[in-house]
Order: sequence, then C-alpha cells, then structure tokens
Amino acid sequence: MRNLITLVFCSFATGVWAQIGGLYAYDFLQLPIHARLSALGGVNVSLADKDINFLHNNPALAGDTLNGFVSAGYQFYVGDVGNTLVSYAHDFKKFGQLFTGIQHTGYGTIQGFDETGAETHEFSSGETSFLVGKTHQIGNFRLGAAIKAVFSNIAGYRASAIMMDLGGIFLHPSQDLTFGLALKNMGVVLSRYSESGSGGVPFDVQAGVTMKPEYMPLRFSLTGYHLLRSHLLYDDPVTGETPSAVEKVFSHLNLGAEILLHRNVNVMVGYNYLLHRALQSGTRGSGAGLSYGFSLFVKPVEFVFSRSGYTVGNAGYSFTLSANTNEILKKKKF
Repeated sequence: MRNLITLVFCSFATGVWAQIGGLYAYDFLQLPIHARLSALGGVNVSLADKDINFLHNNPALAGDTLNGFVSAGYQFYVGDVGNTLVSYAHDFKKFGQLFTGIQHTGYGTIQGFDETGAETHEFSSGETSFLVGKTHQIGNFRLGAAIKAVFSNIAGYRASAIMMDLGGIFLHPSQDLTFGLALKNMGVVLSRYSESGSGGVPFDVQAGVTMKPEYMPLRFSLTGYHLLRSHLLYDDPVTGETPSAVEKVFSHLNLGAEILLHRNVNVMVGYNYLLHRALQSGTRGSGAGLSYGFSLFVKPVEFVFSRSGYTVGNAGYSFTLSANTNEILKKKKF
C-alpha cells in the first residue's frame, strides 16, 4: 500500500508542476532528470556547458565539443521512486556526431487489490524513454533534433508513443551569452493504457537565456516554460484567493545561478515558483521549489550532486557522473 501511495504522490507532483495533471500521459518526461538541472531549478534550455545530459532539455546543447562524453546518474525521489539516466555522444566518421540517451523512471512494486479491497498480487511499474539525435552548426546558431520512443507500464497497463524534440541556441560571438529555444515532446500516442483511455503527449515550448558577467564568478539562467499555457495557477477553493498577474507570470519562470568557485568546482542554486506554489503546505513553503547542489571535477570524472525540496520531510537527491571517453581510452574516430 505504501508504494501505491508513493506512485499516486509522484503522479500528482509531476502534474501539479504545471497544475494540469490528468491531461497527459508520460509526465515523467517533464521531471528534472539529472543532477545539474535539478540544482538549477528543474528547467533550462540555454546552458551550453560541458554537460552531455542537457541534450535531454534541448538537443541543440549537444555540441561537437561533447563528442565522446558519457554520463550516468540516478535520482532518489520519495519512497521507492527513482530515475536512471544514461547519455552519450559519439562522432561517427560517416554520419558525424550522434547522441543518445536512455531515461527510466521506476515506481517500485505496487500492491494490487480487487473490487472488494482484498490484496491480489504485486505489479512492477516504470516508464522508459530511448532518444537519439543530431546537431548542426550554422555560424553562431546551432540546431538540434532528437527522436524518442517512450514506453509506460503502470501496474500492468501499458502505453507507448513516439516523440520529437527540436531546439536551437544562439551563441554570442564575443560574450558569455546564450539564448535557447526548445519544442519538446511533439508526437503521437501509439497505444493507450486501455481502449477508452485518454491523455496525449506533454508538449511544451521553452525559451531561456544564460549569461555570465565578464568580471564576476557568477552565471545566471532564466527559463520560461509552458509558454503556450495561460492557466497554470487557479483560485484557491478554500480561501477564495485569486493569483495575481505577477504570480501568473512567475509561474512560467525558472531561475538558476552558479557560483564559479574554480574551473573544477561549481556551486548551484535554483528556484521554481510554480513548484513552490504547487507543493507548499498551507502558508508554509517547506523549501518546495528551492534546490541547490555542486559539481566537482577530478580528472577525468565530474561528479554532480543536487537536493530539491518537495514537501515537509521530503526531498529529492540526484547524483551524476560524467567523463570524456576520448581522454580515457585515447580512441580515434571510426
């Protein structure tokens, strides 16, 4: 029963992230799936740093400088819920650089019940996405596209879909300034959980900017998401409180900042107002929407850790390891 409650919470949390739970399947695709992204608030499409995992946020961020990079990570959510991520980019002599990624969200084992409430048998549940894509550089612009096959198994009910991510970034020629745009999860449902089931793909449009002031050891990212949706916050049914215009604007924004202590050490912090509003308990925010973490590079491996606040007593922890296989194996292109 505990795992069933956990699954309900996880589904609710991913839904209230946009306050539109129940409209879409495959909401696990909207989770912040790697440690650096989690530390920066959960949404980012413009950070063109040496982190191969950002190809899942915007395929245009998988530039040629990431050739040979491989990364693996795990996120601990509440209960037995966890997320595994593997990413890799390789330069093939004939086709150029291709990147790929696998994301799996496991919900643990769920106890089944019949119509009388008696226990039946247990189910293993999880959702998986397989992604492959490519980028193309045109001057200061870089374009990227990725195709992904998505599979879901919730307590024995299965569904599948095929989706595409399209993205682009502009790299300023003389300043540390990047603009990003991503059209995420465009596609069609191939099979549903049941014949009468509903729910489409979680399509989203995201845009953002990342900048580093020239003489400051700081880097800032501001990202807008759910840009095609006007109603992310609703009136409180208990107090009757109506969200203000400012709150409605902030519900579309995610703010992340990095303190660049050393070329091998970064400290990160992020704030997501919509997540804060969705998961706060009464008038207490309990840290919901606030995240932080750090990255440490000890050649040839980078380690990234993050903590994200959810509800009172609950938080998510993420760990990511990344490395450049070209430096490790000294392999040539093939």
